[in-house]
Amino acid sequence: MVNHDGGTHAYTGRVSPGGEPDTQTLGCLTVTKVAVDEKMSNNCYLLRCAETGDLVLIDAAAEPSRLLELIGEGPLAAVVTTHQHWDHHRALAAVKAAHPDAVVVAGAPDADAIEEQTGVGVDRRVGEGDTVAVGACDLQVIPIAGHTPGSIALLVDDDKVSDHPHLFTGDSLFPGGVGGTFGDDDAFAQLIGDVETKLFGRLPDETRFYPGHGDDGVLGDERPHLAEWRERGW
Repeated sequence: MVNHDGGTHAYTGRVSPGGEPDTQTLGCLTVTKVAVDEKMSNNCYLLRCAETGDLVLIDAAAEPSRLLELIGEGPLAAVVTTHQHWDHHRALAAVKAAHPDAVVVAGAPDADAIEEQTGVGVDRRVGEGDTVAVGACDLQVIPIAGHTPGSIALLVDDDKVSDHPHLFTGDSLFPGGVGGTFGDDDAFAQLIGDVETKLFGRLPDETRFYPGHGDDGVLGDERPHLAEWRERGW
């Protein structure tokens, strides 16, 4: 996959803890993906608007010194936490302390748990129809309940960014299936239903998605397997 600015760097999205980040340019938006924590191998995504220089971090998961080095002097406009699980916000307090003007964003049903676990106040409790600005670009918030009650996905669907959508899914969708629901049949039904209707039912096959762990995916590669996921229950 050639970098969208016409450069020669072949973005793969394959990153590992301790390894180099991977960066792609999508029109006016630059996306840097980095993996942190050898055990959990969480993905963190730093988005930069080329027009304004504003930055947004998706999931301050761990290794704050590494994330702060990537962020540099900012300006960091916001930190979005995709869901309340502990492995996705261990660096949130340190990032917020270093960039006190950054707005802390999370899905409304998960916000209280994130505040309790991190000691950091959630400034914006978002839901369906909300957006998070990355300078001149917007991330559209899509609530995807099931993995946690307040999990959110973040959609970039803008011609000045790319000719196809890009989607940050947290732990709700991975190549090969949806996120874990820990034996809760009702939560699985909610998750697979939201993924089917709000993601696959809305977005084209060309949509590239970026999960909270592991490699990127493409919706068209996963669409034929939806019935299989529903049948197997995970």
